[in-house]
Amino acid sequence: MTIPLSLQRGLRLPVIASPMFIISNPDLVIAQCKAGVIGSFPALNARPASALDEWLDRITTELAEHDALHPDRPAAPFAVNQIVHKSNDRLEHDLEVCVRYKVPLVITSLGAQTQVYEAVHSYGGIVMHDVINQRFAHKAIEKGADSLILVATGAGGHAGVQSPFALMQETREWFDGPIALSGAIANGRAILAARALGADFAYVGSAFIATTEANAAAAYKQAIVDSDASDIIYSNLFTGVHGNYLRASIAASGLDPDNLPESDPSKMDFGGNSAKAWRDIWGAGQGVGAIHEVVGAGELVERLAREYEAAKAGLV
Repeated sequence: MTIPLSLQRGLRLPVIASPMFIISNPDLVIAQCKAGVIGSFPALNARPASALDEWLDRITTELAEHDALHPDRPAAPFAVNQIVHKSNDRLEHDLEVCVRYKVPLVITSLGAQTQVYEAVHSYGGIVMHDVINQRFAHKAIEKGADSLILVATGAGGHAGVQSPFALMQETREWFDGPIALSGAIANGRAILAARALGADFAYVGSAFIATTEANAAAAYKQAIVDSDASDIIYSNLFTGVHGNYLRASIAASGLDPDNLPESDPSKMDFGGNSAKAWRDIWGAGQGVGAIHEVVGAGELVERLAREYEAAKAGLV
């Protein structure tokens, strides 16, 4: 297990904060990086497309200012998520902006394209591709991805159905590059468990929804605090891709969480309809039971670090 040198600077915990549609914004990313974990956001969160340049300018400027003031504890790197799917008509534009800013880490989802990887590699950037099974993992590496994000069962938003144990062990049989593991990771013990399974990083999402910087409604944040694993519903109805969502938000929309129809995957899109779905139907993973209050992102990372060190010391 090896974390690339370019991603080690300022890293306090082996954690990548997952890019969450609508939720992740510059405030959250900057706070995550300053606290010592890799912050990220989906390029599509910057709307209109011209806002992506503004977001990256702010993030790079503020993190550089932080590093100048705190050379003894520089900020961790940041990442941008690109949706590599035919419905994303912004991909070419957004990729060009990322190349211009030399984004350290680009996370690709829903499609593996050689030209995307080559563009990021042109300036020395690293590409992580998220996958839910071995077929997609092999395809991504064959096309040029540097590393993988294994999205196991229980992860928030779009997620797979395989156990993290099975997904990790099968991937490590053929791939020795960097891996991030996703799936109900919301405390320090779970971060250590991901490392023990063979991952370089834990991929943490839902816990960051319940932070003051996250672009989520107060009711959404409180629902994260109030929920546990039994409140998570797995469905493909809302975007065409299976994912995990909060039961309360589904019920509030007038649907029966226990009797949801299947959606046509061919109608998946990342335009206005998808954005509306994510605003009204709240994504979350099965790790929500470990989240008990809304705090700042820095305070959350402090908690995770304390729990991680205690777990390593055998104190919990």
